[in-house]
Amino acid sequence: MNLEKISSAYNLFDKAINLLREDLDSSYMDALVETGDNLLENGEIMVEDGKPTEKVIKELEHIYAEFLAISLSPEEMRQVIQFALVNASKVDKIQPNHQMTPDSIGLLVAYLLERILGPKEEIKILDIAVGTGNLLSTLTNHLKQGKVKEVELFGVDNDDTLLAVAGMSLKMQQIEAHLYHQDAIDNLVTPKVDVVLSDLPVGYYPIDERVVNFGTKAKNGHSFVHHLLIEQSILQLLPGGWGIFLVPKNLFESTEAKSLLEVIQQQAHFQGILNLPNDLFASQDSAKSLLLLQKRGNGAKQANPVLLGGFPAIKDKEAFTKFLQQVDNWINKNK
Repeated sequence: MNLEKISSAYNLFDKAINLLREDLDSSYMDALVETGDNLLENGEIMVEDGKPTEKVIKELEHIYAEFLAISLSPEEMRQVIQFALVNASKVDKIQPNHQMTPDSIGLLVAYLLERILGPKEEIKILDIAVGTGNLLSTLTNHLKQGKVKEVELFGVDNDDTLLAVAGMSLKMQQIEAHLYHQDAIDNLVTPKVDVVLSDLPVGYYPIDERVVNFGTKAKNGHSFVHHLLIEQSILQLLPGGWGIFLVPKNLFESTEAKSLLEVIQQQAHFQGILNLPNDLFASQDSAKSLLLLQKRGNGAKQANPVLLGGFPAIKDKEAFTKFLQQVDNWINKNK
């Protein structure tokens, strides 16, 4: 990747977003989506109720022309949008559950998935809480450089703003995806897939009557949404399919962990859990792990041993490389 080119493109992208944000009196995120949509129309600017003004339109046309003249690869485009999303989280003070998955985590997920799957002609992937789409696009750009020939993508989210960001971002990266605006706890309209992955939102699901048939529902009060989404994801997998989830590090320490483990053991193989590097998180309370599940059927078998451990700090290159080799050995042993 050309870092100078990415920097130049981002500066133009951010300048256009801020011009729109000020003229439309909108959030940074809404202006980001509109900027992306305008660029997807070759710089044609959407005008509604006299906004943006003529003066701003002329400025935007000049910026868009400069931006479109920069030839960005899909991955370079993703980086530009990612920088804008980082800025959006600061400017708009976005809640943690709505912030994008960092690159480093996306690449670790891509690394694991590529080695678990091996060479494939085609694969269907669902992100059950797609958010801004950064995890899905990081994974897709990585897989397309490897041995997976065709990737069909699906994403679900109940936040229309985040889904608009994901749709814009994926299109700007020339990635085709089927995105659905719906509550992922409802009956999903997506097909069964080979892989479900997600940086799961953490917290309580507020509508108790919708989860009466879930094994992971709480005995009293609201249920954990991340537990419900893991159960829903397993149902959406084809036999032998994989679920890879970013989950709280203390996932199995809660009072409701027993019912989650029972659902996993009934319907899937618990193949591993890996703690992510502590230096990726602001505090121990926000630390996460990667949970690896495989749906029963189609020759799937319980790994022996289960993959357990924790990634070393990414900056400790020697220890990190050694750990990745251990993961590779485990995958080769359990194929």
